[in-house]
Amino acid sequence: MNNKPVLTLADVKLIAAASEAEAAQNGWAVSIAIVDDGGHLLWLQRLDGAAPVSAQIAPAKAHTAALGRRESRIYEEMINQGRVSFLSVPGLSGLLEGGVPIVVDGHHVGAVGVSGVKSTEDAQIARAGIAALG
Repeated sequence: MNNKPVLTLADVKLIAAASEAEAAQNGWAVSIAIVDDGGHLLWLQRLDGAAPVSAQIAPAKAHTAALGRRESRIYEEMINQGRVSFLSVPGLSGLLEGGVPIVVDGHHVGAVGVSGVKSTEDAQIARAGIAALG
């Protein structure tokens, strides 16, 4: 039997707080979603001023990053390079930059998805949250 780390509620709160702090420091109104390794939503936070649709997009980006075990931008890049067939991948709808997997000791334990500003800035917020895990 293999053992692997899993996200705790304390971990999720730490990631969320660090993500929110990064967004606030830059004046960015976003939604932040955190999922487990199966893409199941553990946290959703829409900051004041964030567009309502961002609360749909952020979890989709996180889900995509968790299930694909790679940043959601990889799918966006493949599509932009002509592999439009990825638009039909079952179960993945967040095929935009801003979803970042959480890897602990080589194990994929979840992902953070952010939506509301430029995609590179969304990813910056997600990475700042993940970095809080140490």
